[in-house]
Amino acid sequence: MADNNSLVGGQSLMRKINYRVILVQVLVMMFLSINFLLIITFFMKHFFYTTMRYILFATTLLSDCLILIVTNILLILNYFPFIIPTWLCVIMCIILSLYNFVTPVTLTAMTLERYVAICMPLQHAELCSTRRTLHCILMIYGLSSIPCIINFSIFFASATNNFFTQDRICSVEIFILQRWQGHVRSAVSQFYFLIMCITIVYSYIKIMKVAKAASGENKTSTWKGLRTVILHAFQLLLCLIQLWCPLIESAVLQINFMLFINVRYFNYITFNLAPRCLSPLIYGLRDEMFFHALKYYAVCGLYKSHLIN
Repeated sequence: MADNNSLVGGQSLMRKINYRVILVQVLVMMFLSINFLLIITFFMKHFFYTTMRYILFATTLLSDCLILIVTNILLILNYFPFIIPTWLCVIMCIILSLYNFVTPVTLTAMTLERYVAICMPLQHAELCSTRRTLHCILMIYGLSSIPCIINFSIFFASATNNFFTQDRICSVEIFILQRWQGHVRSAVSQFYFLIMCITIVYSYIKIMKVAKAASGENKTSTWKGLRTVILHAFQLLLCLIQLWCPLIESAVLQINFMLFINVRYFNYITFNLAPRCLSPLIYGLRDEMFFHALKYYAVCGLYKSHLIN
């Protein structure tokens, strides 16, 4: 009788997990399709890939696509336990660690671009030129790689050669060999959280002052820029909370394993997938020029936008 109950409970758990995985696959495929369409639209018009805000927007789209693909692979590997070589897991987690920071750092750069456009309009053309944009992207990747370098340098210094020859279920937690390593990772994430929050708040306050002093068309444009910054701030908040998720999950893991599974799934949906659907909203729908171009290419040229013509 106990065996039957165990079997029923196991089947119920597997059915629940399958529903969860199917839901994630639907969301991931939907977001990837939207992002790929936005990326195609970006490359179809010269103005977009020569303008800083659109180049940074495309950077976030590419980052989001890579994160969605890698995290989805890891989710499948963990829910249907597949054992892979440790070296392959290391590569996947390094990519994930890097791009987890690329998106929020890029969003911070996009907020600063709006700050320059609204508060320093005369210097905007010089400060946000295509050449400076490329330098900005290099800085974004440089800043985003620092936490990854710190965390994995500590891991490589602590791990033995035997660790890399084993096959195991891939998870970020396997690279935290000592509790203090988790504290270091958390401290670095919180430092980035603080710096980016200060940047967002400073930009918001400065743009708010300009918005109150502006008049006519400038006032309308400024308030639109302010709303964009608010959306960036909300998206950035979700991304930054994601940096705290490993600390929360590691604490929950000490309490109950099934609770850990549920919390991790909730965090993945709320703080990983949700921020990736805001980028299309901010620039794919709210930006008039990009929206007309997107609509044009989405229907294969049947829609004749006057901006395209």
